[in-house]
Amino acid sequence: MEKLIITAALTGAETTREQQPALPITPEEIAIAAEECCQAGASIVHVHARHADGSPTQDKETYRAIIEAVRKRCDVIVQVSTGGAVGMTPAERLAPVTLAPEMATLSMGSVNFGGDVFMNHPADMEVFAHAMQQHGVKPELEIFDTGMITTVHRWLKRGLLKGPQHFDFVLGIPGGMAGTPDALMYMLSQLPQGSSWTVAGIGAAQLPLGTLGILLGGHVRVGFEDNVFFRKGELATNNAQLVARMARISVELDRPVATPNEARSILGLPRRD
Repeated sequence: MEKLIITAALTGAETTREQQPALPITPEEIAIAAEECCQAGASIVHVHARHADGSPTQDKETYRAIIEAVRKRCDVIVQVSTGGAVGMTPAERLAPVTLAPEMATLSMGSVNFGGDVFMNHPADMEVFAHAMQQHGVKPELEIFDTGMITTVHRWLKRGLLKGPQHFDFVLGIPGGMAGTPDALMYMLSQLPQGSSWTVAGIGAAQLPLGTLGILLGGHVRVGFEDNVFFRKGELATNNAQLVARMARISVELDRPVATPNEARSILGLPRRD
């Protein structure tokens, strides 16, 4: 079984300081959180940008500042969000891809998102995929429901996606697939051959689905975007605390944690020496 890749979703677009006082917001705070998570065992940081007042932004220059600040502190893989926040235009959401980060998310369909609708028009999705190819960015295919995996199969046949793909199963969003082992197992049964995958359980689903992902040979995402608690009623002290727990569980299960360069090898990215 290959080494475990832990992704730390540091901030997200929806989590607030009122919900989690330790939420990193500024580029420097995000960079510090990335370094702490890298030291705890993360090899990828999933990044959303915020304005100084905490509101979400896809501003290219803010992302540039985040990436540069992270690079000064550690060698973790920076994965930018193209999900942005509900209501943003496709052009806004795509802006950070032009910085040619190592990875970016590519949502494979629309989904009800709590009281909102996260829109991903098929034509916009194709533009996003083409832009990632143009800028040499590895997509992580964000999957909220199984119909999105069917879309991936269709895109592979059409040549819109090429080669082994990396998936992120986001389970437990109100409106998407449930955050349950049954849901994860069904999604795995639909994967294209040769794919790699990560599971991101929302809220209380984060710990059990992460542990199951380790056992099944997948990879794991944790962090304040998806869950602000360490255990029921106890806020996590920082993102790194959530990463460290997954790293401990993985080591106890005799599955070592991947370094950033080992993660690059698993995902088909160039090494950074």
